[in-house]
Amino acid sequence: MLNMLLAAAPAEEVGAMGLFGSFMWFVPIIAIMYFLMIRPQKKREKAVQEMRSKIEVGDEVITVGGIIGRVASIKDDSLVLETGSDRSKIRIMRWAVQSNNTVHDTPDSGK
Repeated sequence: MLNMLLAAAPAEEVGAMGLFGSFMWFVPIIAIMYFLMIRPQKKREKAVQEMRSKIEVGDEVITVGGIIGRVASIKDDSLVLETGSDRSKIRIMRWAVQSNNTVHDTPDSGK
């Protein structure tokens, strides 16, 4: 019985080292996931937030629901859109804007 315990002790040490080695694969996998998935998603979210914060009156926007309209007025977190030829107005939240179709002149465009 004692011989079995002594023989099993070195195997457990090797097993513990093997277990540590198998966990070391998680570090590069997590790093790869960060650089391929998480970081680009954060960049896209930052660009969308910037686009939504730069909306001005008169811009043509498309909402998440597919409504196309021109911004008639802006309040803190809401926008009023004019849609259609009859100028019907819809009030939406700023987060509901998917894209801004109006091209703004930037100071960098002349360079």
